[in-house]
Amino acid sequence: MRQVKVGIINVTGYAGMELARLLFRHPGVRLTSVTGRSGAGQKVGKVFPHLAEIELTIGAELGEVDLVFSALPHKSSCEAVLPVLNQGKRVIDISADFRLKDPEEYRRWYDFSHPAPELLNEAVYGLVELNHPQIASARLVANPGCYPTGAILALAPAVKEGLIRPEIIIDSKSGVSGAGRTLSITTHFAEANENVSPYALDGHRHLPEIVQELRRLNPALSPSVTFVPHLVPMTRGILSSCYATLEEGKIEISEKGRRELRELYREFYKGEPFVRVVDAPPQTKQTWGNNLCLIHPTIDLRTGRLIVISAIDNLVKGASGQAIQSMNIMLGFPETTALEGLAIYP
Repeated sequence: MRQVKVGIINVTGYAGMELARLLFRHPGVRLTSVTGRSGAGQKVGKVFPHLAEIELTIGAELGEVDLVFSALPHKSSCEAVLPVLNQGKRVIDISADFRLKDPEEYRRWYDFSHPAPELLNEAVYGLVELNHPQIASARLVANPGCYPTGAILALAPAVKEGLIRPEIIIDSKSGVSGAGRTLSITTHFAEANENVSPYALDGHRHLPEIVQELRRLNPALSPSVTFVPHLVPMTRGILSSCYATLEEGKIEISEKGRRELRELYREFYKGEPFVRVVDAPPQTKQTWGNNLCLIHPTIDLRTGRLIVISAIDNLVKGASGQAIQSMNIMLGFPETTALEGLAIYP
């Protein structure tokens, strides 16, 4: 298998270090260059002892590479990758900077004016299960957010098939690593431990991303989404519970309907190695450390509502694993390469 030179901008964040961990065992690529806003001039293994086998020095700039991952925060990321794109390199951006198609949404949700709005329509949204052909030929992939990954995959079959009404509720619970390594009072141990806290009730930054992609699946639906995230006292994982009223006459409100719904989901994701439609509600521990999204669709027979539960690891399928999944497709490697690891349990 040929080896491709890859680099990581900002290896010192959680997504960056997870990229390094997963890429190290990839037989088709060689991690040749990493940068970091902290730890510059030090060996990766000195900063992160669990990555001691990666004998690279964290630099201020990338060296010669063929493909670049950017794991910088929003706004900083697009500023860093624009020169890389101009050099003809292919880029997978893990930040939010190229996910939204409307540049005005960046002013509203991220409080900055996008410096390259002409690239927003070119960037391919990197949810592999929905955009495989476009990712294969892309030079710029916008890696989905962690919350949108679990929510969109949970709802996509029902939205695509027009099974539900536009009013959708998404209740998501995330581990504290989703907030990144930057210190804050809400992720301080004494604040987060033994506590569950909702936030962003007026609208989370991932909301426009969810609405955009659901609308693209079924433009006639015009989804109206209520999205409430919660912080829970665990390190990794996102559990999303999604609710919507079923359209009358689309599917039978019965045990038979439940079976048909599950079969519809299985058919929709047939051949997708990292989405599994399961018979029991999934738990975040079942995805800890791997690239799976576990989905359980069912029907509330009392109310006629669709209920879909999804579980992912926010740092793998919700970030770095999904980015490597896109890279594999872009470079012509088997989609599962370096991502076959089983979950760590308990």
